[in-house]
Amino acid sequence: MNLAFDQSAGTGPEVVCLPLFSMTRTATAAAFGPAFAGAGLRETYLDLPGHGDTPATCPPTSQAVLDTVCEWLDQHLDEPVLLAGGSYGAYLAAGIARQRPELVRGLLLVCPGITIARESRNLPQEPPLAAPMGWLDAAPAALHDHLDAALGHRSAAVVTTVLAALNSGGPGDATFQESLQTGPDYALPDESADFVFDGPVTVVTGRQDGIVGYADQFRAMRHYPRGTFTVLDAAGHYLPFEQPTMLRSLTQDWLHRTRG
Repeated sequence: MNLAFDQSAGTGPEVVCLPLFSMTRTATAAAFGPAFAGAGLRETYLDLPGHGDTPATCPPTSQAVLDTVCEWLDQHLDEPVLLAGGSYGAYLAAGIARQRPELVRGLLLVCPGITIARESRNLPQEPPLAAPMGWLDAAPAALHDHLDAALGHRSAAVVTTVLAALNSGGPGDATFQESLQTGPDYALPDESADFVFDGPVTVVTGRQDGIVGYADQFRAMRHYPRGTFTVLDAAGHYLPFEQPTMLRSLTQDWLHRTRG
């Protein structure tokens, strides 16, 4: 499998970044690039199968997607790599560390999915933060409910930034994505497995994330003896676009720990 990817010119350690569900490598670069700025890393941003410019040539299951990413890592790398991801991409990154730990030096997991079944997620019960009148006006009506649940930093400027990310990059394969998300094998088969990954890990979550929450992510820290966990106020599921300065600070700390 030849995944579409972009790579920076850095000569430092390589960090491979995996996208949020349905998003592209262009959006992932917009999310994570500012956090890595100045670190000299070789940043690699992948389009998953059926996403962006990568064709859907594997079955629509999360295990097949994970296996495809691992195959790409096996072909393109000769040493363990830093893995970063947001949401579904972070879910896959954690799965790779669980199933193929020899490939991974460290994990940066931003708003990671922990359990795929929506009804099993522990989500915040507090009412959303206040927002200015008309803050969702720029978004299509079909996205209003999603953004209302997803965003903790509720402003027109954040909405505009998120929309730009959602609409960037290649077209993807909507049929494949729908089959993946609604199919019986959206969850990895070892999602609930007990394991320990002993590399440096940073988990960053949003206090107002109404999509995956933050409590399940804290409980998952038992798997990461070298893990740092942070929950940010005024942040939701699109945390890199809501709190970029804080994400950069936490990312720089993670990078320091990976070099220790």
